[in-house]
Amino acid sequence: MGELRKVQRTPTGTFFVCLPRPWAEKNGLKKGNLVNLEESGDGKILVDPVYNAEQLPSVSTLSIGPFLSREIIGRYLLGFDIIRIQARERVDFDVRNFVKTTVNSLIGLEIVEENYSQIVLQCLLEPSGFPPDKILRRNYAIVAGMNRDAVNSFIDGDLQRAKSVMARDDESNRLYFLLVRILRTIIQNPRLSEKLGITLIECLDFRLAASLIEAIGDASVKIAAKSIELNGIKPSEALRRLLLDFQTFCYNAHEKAVNSFLRKDIALAQNVRNIHEKIDKLVADIEKASKKQPVEVMPQILASSSFLKRIYEHSVDLADLVV
Repeated sequence: MGELRKVQRTPTGTFFVCLPRPWAEKNGLKKGNLVNLEESGDGKILVDPVYNAEQLPSVSTLSIGPFLSREIIGRYLLGFDIIRIQARERVDFDVRNFVKTTVNSLIGLEIVEENYSQIVLQCLLEPSGFPPDKILRRNYAIVAGMNRDAVNSFIDGDLQRAKSVMARDDESNRLYFLLVRILRTIIQNPRLSEKLGITLIECLDFRLAASLIEAIGDASVKIAAKSIELNGIKPSEALRRLLLDFQTFCYNAHEKAVNSFLRKDIALAQNVRNIHEKIDKLVADIEKASKKQPVEVMPQILASSSFLKRIYEHSVDLADLVV
């Protein structure tokens, strides 16, 4: 709990509260200085002692090591503006290519300086231009297409479509990383929260929603991988119909889940959960039909059915965020 202060009133009717002395001294305030008062959407007052000061970019310095790619991604997600990569002697050719590959996987991150012993990366994005709901919608559109094409590639034995699904996963990951960065930045900057019209609690929900959409994309990639394992072999006509029905239910489920989350529509969210009995029946029917398939094909069919069920479960979890 924060420090409590009594509200006082002058004879002319002005209300005032004294600022804590340690806080004022810490921020270099003196008599006559100006501070900015800004009201948040939930009625709180934000007191900014350096509202007119230029915000300095946050900088992180990394050394070259076996986990450099993960460290770059980590600093990007944490909201650092500048990431310096320094070597004791020189940055060799393989490391430079490795860094460039990592940079290409992160939206807005660019190499702005490079010499024999250092690479400087900078994120050129303006967070206020990227509302979380728009990023989420864009990523979901990619993932939904991946899900549809993954199942169709499995049903039709279409290897090119399966490879296309796996390729699109990179773009989905880029949007996921961007959304996580924006959400972390909002949490650290209440003004940005007001500007984008999203509360800090909603940031947590968006973070969970983004993870669940990412998980649907990952499950779709795994279905595409099973298509490639089959190398063009198609399931029986009966299984193809069952898998197509399963895909239709799953697609409708995650589409309704995302829309219910963005609209805060509880009735629509409940519709996602209501079809669980149909999903269970389809899983049982596919397992029964797969026993009539050749032994070398049955594992891929059962695995794909399992991934589809997982996609439905992720859709339920997403819809539950509304409640």
